[in-house]
Amino acid sequence: MLIDGYDTLLLDLDGVVYLGSHAVPGAPQALEEARGQGVRLAYVTNNASRTPAAIAAHLRELGAPATAEDVVTSAQAAARLIAERVPPGSNVLVVGGSGLRMAVRDRGLRPVSTANESPVAVVQGIAPGLSYGLLSEGALAVRQGAWFVASNRDSTMPTGRGELPGNGAMVRVIAAATGVEPVYAGKPDPPLHRESMIRTGARRPLVVGDRLDTDIEGAANAGVDSLLVLTGVAAAVDVLTAEPRHRPTYVAADLRALRLPYPEVRDGACGGWRALWKDGALRLEGDGSRIDGLRAACDAAWAAAGEGRVEEDAVKPVLDRIAG
Repeated sequence: MLIDGYDTLLLDLDGVVYLGSHAVPGAPQALEEARGQGVRLAYVTNNASRTPAAIAAHLRELGAPATAEDVVTSAQAAARLIAERVPPGSNVLVVGGSGLRMAVRDRGLRPVSTANESPVAVVQGIAPGLSYGLLSEGALAVRQGAWFVASNRDSTMPTGRGELPGNGAMVRVIAAATGVEPVYAGKPDPPLHRESMIRTGARRPLVVGDRLDTDIEGAANAGVDSLLVLTGVAAAVDVLTAEPRHRPTYVAADLRALRLPYPEVRDGACGGWRALWKDGALRLEGDGSRIDGLRAACDAAWAAAGEGRVEEDAVKPVLDRIAG
């Protein structure tokens, strides 16, 4: 099975395990089976708004096995980053929600809400109802010399209603107002992966995600294998045209692939498909499952692109056969 040889799954949440209030079909069952086989599950999320306990409770409601100790957030990674740099008990201005405030407090720091309290750092994470007033306090503190840390750089986040503005978009308010760029803690930057490894003790992890520019790039930065599932942000055309740092080790429709053998993909062939270039465009011959067709097409496209990336127009001829 695909999961064989890995001791820990470092799982993204939004777009992988659930979309909003609904589980991705088959995800809870696949994770239950993985845990039953002795694989540790770590839910690694760039979303810093909720506490690990709240996230775990949501996962259990959806049928996925989870405790608060199984959840690793960008809030925790950001808090560790700050705690390693400033004295214990230091004031940290939190521009975010309860998950971020708790993570800061758990690291022996004091969360505050105004620049008047002379914070040594400002940490920002996405939160529902994030106010202009709190963003203004963050900007004032950064202008006064506070170290600016952001939980993650995601410009959007997937929900059941579609993609909404993420922390990367909201961070631009303080960055634009102060001219100071934050240090990022979440994927694809190293701190969150480091936090995950510390908390899980993983020796052979598999990163599982739905975004090329966070999950897959983060795995590449850490030098570990990755699985891209097509239940969230990334679509077939994105994978086909991916540059090297965004190319996953494995591609699957959803988490149910963890329980299945992964097919051999070689020289543009997978399952009943063979991909090849003809007149400057990618073509597919044969037949079979759409996901095997995508795997074959990716192998041919990535081989042709080398260290670059193929243009979207070059892969359009195969999309009707493998997308969806």
